[in-house]
Amino acid sequence: MTPPVYLVDDDDAVRKALTLLLDTVGIHVIAFHTISKLDPGCLILDIRMPMITGLKLQEQLTDGGINWPTIIISGHGDIEACRRAFQNGAIDFLSKPIDEQDLIDAIQKGLTILDRTMQRQSEAAETIALLSLLTERETEILEMVARGITSAQIAGILSLSPRTVESHRAAIGHKLGTTSAAEQARLWQEGNATT
Repeated sequence: MTPPVYLVDDDDAVRKALTLLLDTVGIHVIAFHTISKLDPGCLILDIRMPMITGLKLQEQLTDGGINWPTIIISGHGDIEACRRAFQNGAIDFLSKPIDEQDLIDAIQKGLTILDRTMQRQSEAAETIALLSLLTERETEILEMVARGITSAQIAGILSLSPRTVESHRAAIGHKLGTTSAAEQARLWQEGNATT
């Protein structure tokens, strides 16, 4: 299912016009005066709104860990505002009146970025779930494997028999779904990079 596009603009006529435009090309739009707790999507923020500017809202969302693809729209081509928008992670800055194709292209770019981001987050969550299946000893051994330490060396470091280390490595392979030391090291590094 394609994530929604959130349109935040205080101008009712602009919200209705853009919503109608995007609906005609099959883009699901949810329009707001202001934003609340939402599922991940692509944001379209008007730069000038009475309660909070689009730039301030973008900053607050970023500070709150919401880094969704954001398109800033403005009726006033302000270079400083454009610079700030891109510094805060905007993927595009469009001036009103908005060119329909530019908006559609920006949204498609945003949804592609969001899809990639969500895929990476899903893979990271899957890796963390796999690593959580390991016992404390298996985690310790996996860390050593990831650092390139051989089974014989691990046995010496942990005062275990080589057979016990191999038994742990077999359990690690079963739980992670791979016996490849390189793949196990990659999973360990990914899991530790996200925690």
